[in-house]
Amino acid sequence: MGLPTTTDVAEVGEDTFDWFRETVSRAVMPVMLSTRRASDFRASMADLDLGTARLAAVACSPVVSRRTPTHVRRADPEHLQLALVGRGEAWISQHGGASLVSGAFVLTDTSRPSEGVCTAERTETMVLQIPRRALPLRPDRVDGLLARSLAADTGSGAILADFLKTLHARGPQCRPEELRSMGSVVLDLATAFLARQLGDPGEATAEARAQETLQRIYRFVDSNLGDPALTPELIADRHNMSVRGLYRLFGDQPRTVAAHIRQSRLEHAHADLASAELSSRPVQTIAARWGFSSATGFSRAFREAYGMTPVEHRTLSLSAPWHAGDRDPAGHAHHRASHAPTFSAGDSATV
Repeated sequence: MGLPTTTDVAEVGEDTFDWFRETVSRAVMPVMLSTRRASDFRASMADLDLGTARLAAVACSPVVSRRTPTHVRRADPEHLQLALVGRGEAWISQHGGASLVSGAFVLTDTSRPSEGVCTAERTETMVLQIPRRALPLRPDRVDGLLARSLAADTGSGAILADFLKTLHARGPQCRPEELRSMGSVVLDLATAFLARQLGDPGEATAEARAQETLQRIYRFVDSNLGDPALTPELIADRHNMSVRGLYRLFGDQPRTVAAHIRQSRLEHAHADLASAELSSRPVQTIAARWGFSSATGFSRAFREAYGMTPVEHRTLSLSAPWHAGDRDPAGHAHHRASHAPTFSAGDSATV
């Protein structure tokens, strides 16, 4: 986990488009894709796990995408996607706005319907996927940036664009812990860039400072999931606050801090158990990797979250058709909302 997944498809034909459509819908989010070039379609994808964020590089022939309310209800990773269109051009429409983007950034939200069209012979895009909760900016203000062309050739935009290009080129040589550190850097750069688009609002308010603290805690949790001693008490101590203050900070979040730790550990274990590369590792080794010290406790929590045991999930995942070939990165897809556990407290052309 943490190493880049790269899948290049050199073949030309309808099989390539089918692969592209299925991979985008499964590994990124459900979306309906269509093209008039299915017979000679070309595409390639590369994915870099940065811990809190992910960076995907996508190149493709002309294609039309449409994400409907049905897709959103089916699976929503709750991400903001900051895309750098480096070659070709893309028309993006969302939340009442629309832009033709070329050599610039564009921001979209997976929680809203959207449409996109790439008409160039080859369009190359890098997409930074940022969990909404990880961006310390007010959601109502960020919504005003959706589907707008944002300059990538001056100021903080140029710095962010250059960093993403370097990260894409050099990231495969980095160790997982280095990539997680780079994830924190790129999140800070993206936050500074988007804040500048919002008017560079001066001194941080108490709410903004609380959001920054919350995001530091989320990053701390993501970097320490493998430590069985990761508890609310430890988190509060490391961030110089009381446990009561920590619980108050999470008061308006979807999950308590303990539930977030538990869900994150389960999601990582769920993804590792579906990985062909990790199929030789015992279930308990994978459980321990993500902070579960008890095999019985892990199995019970996994079954409650996913409706099946870890062994049943591994068997089902590794027997799925897409594991038979080497063109599909399913074994490397992590943090996917379609596999997110649940806790108490469709279109015909879609794959």
